[in-house]
Amino acid sequence: MANFIARRLLMAVGILLLVTMIGFTVLHMAPGGPMSQFAASSDLSAADIAAIEARMGLDRPVYIQYLDWVWRMLQGDWGASFRDQQPVLSVIGSHLGATFQLMIAATVLAVLLGGWIGVMGAIRRNSWFDSISTIASMIAISIPTFWFGLIVIYVFSIELQWLPSGNRYTAGDGSFWNYIHHLIAPSIVLALVSTATWSRYMRSSMLDAMSQDFVRTARSKGASESRILFGHILRNAMLPMITVAGLQLPMLLSGALVTETVFAWPGMGRLFLDSISYRDYPVVMGVLMFTAILVLLGSLLADLLYSVVDPRIREH
Repeated sequence: MANFIARRLLMAVGILLLVTMIGFTVLHMAPGGPMSQFAASSDLSAADIAAIEARMGLDRPVYIQYLDWVWRMLQGDWGASFRDQQPVLSVIGSHLGATFQLMIAATVLAVLLGGWIGVMGAIRRNSWFDSISTIASMIAISIPTFWFGLIVIYVFSIELQWLPSGNRYTAGDGSFWNYIHHLIAPSIVLALVSTATWSRYMRSSMLDAMSQDFVRTARSKGASESRILFGHILRNAMLPMITVAGLQLPMLLSGALVTETVFAWPGMGRLFLDSISYRDYPVVMGVLMFTAILVLLGSLLADLLYSVVDPRIREH
């Protein structure tokens, strides 16, 4: 187990370096830059702009800036925002709670609804329910998140006026139910693709478990169908879903970026887009680093859980 964990951690470090290197290079190759806002000001001379650029460390070669960034990261210094000089960790921390709140709500909704649809689709294979759920899942996976978000806003916020069209809460009302009211629409939009994915994987896993010899053996011994379903089929069908859970994290993070923009949700996704627009390199790289760490931790956790369930994986 120790060797398995060491290999996965070493691989994770390599991927993390590659991701940050590519992100840092692409960010600095993009047109404009943080100095463009100063260059547009008529109150600053060329010498003033050069002094600001030197103070921000942007006058050095890109590879030197990257190495310096990596060295500071290793020491726990994530830098300061170009926009307001606030520490990057503080900026990320102020938006982290909103994103986690949205992701947890979407995950719970996707697991419960998608799992139920998958189980019912497998039990009632080739029925009208199975056919409709299959078609609905394919449609859900194909629908762009931003388009579905706009449709939800138009129908439930503008026409029916059941749900708020955006933001995390109503100003002046910090009640729990006000937060929940604002959370419903974005969590449904974010959960759309995950629900479809969970239902398809769950159905496939259930059908595979139902065809195993232990099911026929349990029936031959006179076990009830409910005992076979919950004690044997469902229990074994859940094992492959561990991997699916780890793979869902990148999808949730990428979906959160779009969903938070559509619903003006003050999370990391919206922070990332705002920072790109402002060319706030430290914040962009901080969000990229934090997101990459979350994705790698999710994948590592899925590998560890699966290796506990199936020890043969540790050999690979």
